[in-house]
Amino acid sequence: MLFSPALIVKPSNMNKFFYVIAVLGLTGCATAQNTYLKDGKQALSIDCSGEAMSWAACYEKADASCAGTGYNIVGTNGTPQPQDSDKTLGVDVGNYKTRNVLVTCK
Repeated sequence: MLFSPALIVKPSNMNKFFYVIAVLGLTGCATAQNTYLKDGKQALSIDCSGEAMSWAACYEKADASCAGTGYNIVGTNGTPQPQDSDKTLGVDVGNYKTRNVLVTCK
């Protein structure tokens, strides 16, 4: 026997599995990493890249990571908005969006 019965996924469970993966893939989440600025101050590098994310998600993550004390934006980096002529039927299709913000907590 090539496959163990425990490794075979039933079709009904397979559909649930793909549904969960699809939802997780679309929702995404912003991530924060500790880093240091050139002057030695501790900062957070927040990544909220992807189609399902927005700049608002970056700022929400910054607020949550700084535990309500507030934050200062040191810099931002991201994919620029495409020109209307670069869009397909007026929609930006298939371009991966990068969004990063560097903050220091107050």
